[in-house]
Amino acid sequence: MAIAEVVIVPLGTGSTSLSDYVAACEDVLRGEKDVRHQLTSMGTIIEGDVDDIIAAIMKMHEVPFEKGAMRVSTSIKIDDRRDKNATMEQKVISVVQKQKA
Repeated sequence: MAIAEVVIVPLGTGSTSLSDYVAACEDVLRGEKDVRHQLTSMGTIIEGDVDDIIAAIMKMHEVPFEKGAMRVSTSIKIDDRRDKNATMEQKVISVVQKQKA
């Protein structure tokens, strides 16, 4: 299982607000049954099979175009661990457990 972080930025929209675009991209993810996701203040974390993650991101990448953007910048970071199952929650727990009191 892989974990990815994606940031999709429509350019030249005439507004500094992107929340309508983010909400529409989140709507896409809610319709995807093969991936889990978590919205953060700076991007979205997606968990699942790499192929399913990439397919979901491609759908999300199209959203700003469908909403009238003429240019879209999408950044993707993928952590594909094959030696054991990793989850979004497990990665955070692992760090918290190692923090000093």
